[in-house]
Amino acid sequence: MLAIARQRMLGQSFKKILPAVSVLRSYSSAAKQVGEYQGAYKITKGLLEKYGPERVLDTPITEAGFTGIGVGAAYYGLKPVVEFMTFNFSMQAIDHIINSAAKSNYMSAGQISVPIVFRGPNGAAAGVGAQHSQCYAAWYASCPGLKVLSPYNSEDARGLLKAAIRDPDPVVFLENELLYGESFPVSDEVLDSSFCLPIGKAKIEREGKDATITAFSKMVGYALKAAEMLEKDGICAEVINLRSIRPLDRATINASVRKTNRLITVEEGFPQHGVGAEICASVVEESFSYLDAPVERIAGADVPMPYAANLERMAVPQVEDIVRAAKRACYRSVPLAATA
Repeated sequence: MLAIARQRMLGQSFKKILPAVSVLRSYSSAAKQVGEYQGAYKITKGLLEKYGPERVLDTPITEAGFTGIGVGAAYYGLKPVVEFMTFNFSMQAIDHIINSAAKSNYMSAGQISVPIVFRGPNGAAAGVGAQHSQCYAAWYASCPGLKVLSPYNSEDARGLLKAAIRDPDPVVFLENELLYGESFPVSDEVLDSSFCLPIGKAKIEREGKDATITAFSKMVGYALKAAEMLEKDGICAEVINLRSIRPLDRATINASVRKTNRLITVEEGFPQHGVGAEICASVVEESFSYLDAPVERIAGADVPMPYAANLERMAVPQVEDIVRAAKRACYRSVPLAATA
């Protein structure tokens, strides 16, 4: 009965809502809309022409409004993809994401599924200040009912986004604005129409034996650069691209630590209650006896993001920070405590 009532109620609601959306579009037809502009950062380029205005909808900049409509559409059986120009703006819609989307399946005893994807750039960009530079990986990953993915390269983006859209649960898809401008090699396998990546599975981007470095999004590239520098000093680092923040691939992380006996976690977000803190807890719980050195956590500074370029660089992790941490873990440099 709940499902039948829900369908009737939502059917009536959407009959009222959709004409209003059409009216909004008609009144603003003189100005170029986001969809006509090919989306924020051109990420949705070509979708409007391919699928038409009934499937690619422009909205006012009212995150709470269009996110709520998206969640309602997911209740009704559609599979909306809600784009935030930046995840900093998702704070306007966080009630719908967490209370409406993430909890509905549990609160309805499995009768309501919410197959929706929330996607957009996450984390620090460049010169946009404290209110537009936050990493929301730990924020959303702490909430049961959500799945949180964060791609690094083109392979991740293609495979994980397809998995997110096909998933029956709400997925937060955290991209990175600075990675939009980077190019990555793509194999024929990735270009195949059947290519899809599993949610909850990390990828070992570089194998090693001396230290494990975990990272996600842009920090994977930094970790790989750090591993190249460490190799010149005789340290063979293993780099794990997490891909999935929730669920977290604890098995891959712990298996690597049991091989290398050292762990360095890297993330852009704040250090307290971060993704790295959760990884550290997992390793201490499951692989403590394998550790030969204290765990090293590299994260953003515990301050709001500065606007000045020189201070901004100091507030986010750099390749050199990862190199120093790995050397400390391998006892190749003076520990921080000794220099305090």
